[in-house]
Amino acid sequence: MTDDRGRRYLDGVSSLWVTVHGHREPALDRAIRRQLGRMAHTTFLGLTHEPGALLAAELARLAPRGLRRVFYSDNGSTAVEVALKMAFQYWAHEGEKRPEFLALSQSYHGDTLGAVSVGGIRLFHHAFKPLLFTARFAPAPSCYRCPFRRKESAGMLRGIEERSLRPKPGDRRAQTACRWECLGGAERILKARRGRLAAAVVEPVVQGAAGMLVQPPGYLKGLELLCRRYGVPLIADEVLTGFGRTGTLFAVEREKVIPDFLCLSKSITGGYLPLAVTMTTEKIYRAFLGRPEEFKTFFHGHTYTANPLACAVARENLKLYRQRRLVEALRPKIVRLTEFLAGLRDRAHVGDVRQAGFLAGIELVADKRTGRPYPVTARVGHRVCLAARKRGVWIRPLGDVVVLVPPLGISMKELERLLRGVEDSIVEVTEGEPA
Repeated sequence: MTDDRGRRYLDGVSSLWVTVHGHREPALDRAIRRQLGRMAHTTFLGLTHEPGALLAAELARLAPRGLRRVFYSDNGSTAVEVALKMAFQYWAHEGEKRPEFLALSQSYHGDTLGAVSVGGIRLFHHAFKPLLFTARFAPAPSCYRCPFRRKESAGMLRGIEERSLRPKPGDRRAQTACRWECLGGAERILKARRGRLAAAVVEPVVQGAAGMLVQPPGYLKGLELLCRRYGVPLIADEVLTGFGRTGTLFAVEREKVIPDFLCLSKSITGGYLPLAVTMTTEKIYRAFLGRPEEFKTFFHGHTYTANPLACAVARENLKLYRQRRLVEALRPKIVRLTEFLAGLRDRAHVGDVRQAGFLAGIELVADKRTGRPYPVTARVGHRVCLAARKRGVWIRPLGDVVVLVPPLGISMKELERLLRGVEDSIVEVTEGEPA
């Protein structure tokens, strides 16, 4: 990116986690121009159009098995909002009143009121509490600050016998304890509120806005199995993690999880235009079919739902994924990011580094031994980002967590520049040694 004084910056956060190939990708530019030559916008209510229909068919081919029905909206919050409302109305059509949801503490699903209701970050959500519906929050499996991290996993979840969920050789004890204790917290809610929960909603693998909190291996699969046991649909919010960010096309693929709803946005258009999708199963879709006088319709729509420009650029974006084998091409970049993060662990004020694929968070602390954070007034994360800006690198913090979300198409040379700028900036701010 270039500012008004001609200074150039490398975008290290994909312009809030959306940019895939970089800015001004010629193929995406051309796709929008082609569609502009046909039509810029028409409603999708009572009509259809080629870009929207073809994109939906392609997404149905790419998504996890069984997710064949596509509902369009225009941003990540509304993708989640649609899933929540659809789950609630599904149970109403089934003759059940289920007004509650299961979510995770430290979760973030957007800023509309339904998404806020299932959000667990006090700073973002507490002020709106009087406006919200009921959500039950299970503990977030964040191993660094997990209250169970010093426990052994003595009480495995009773009744779950799936071998894939048993602790594996080489599992760190902290991860094992965190996984099982946090799944136990979710199971207690599922058991106590069964018949009241419309769905469980989770950010698969990574809780982004909470500071890139990475779930221990096996947690996501365990949550899916618990939801199946207690008859609660699972909503996977892949607004951040979808389209390759975690090293697989969808994060749920890492543990062979098949949700009942899949929420997608951000990277779907390569970072060009707002577009969002909520995908669901044939079973849920068919619950909304009926005679006109039954009024089973899902009455939810947006003016710019399935905007043709956005759908056209999304189709071209997915074409580039195929042609460039973008997810496979990430592997050496992920390895390099892993090496970089390992080298940061010994820095005096790096408390924790967290990574899932091409997503990373570097938590800076005042006391490495105890994990004591810096005072809020120190604004350490903010100062690191300002120091990086001087080096021509644009990043944004989450508190004192330095976040790295590089565009998937970044070159190895650009990646080295990004990582060097981040490390030098951390050293300058936390150790007082300008680099």
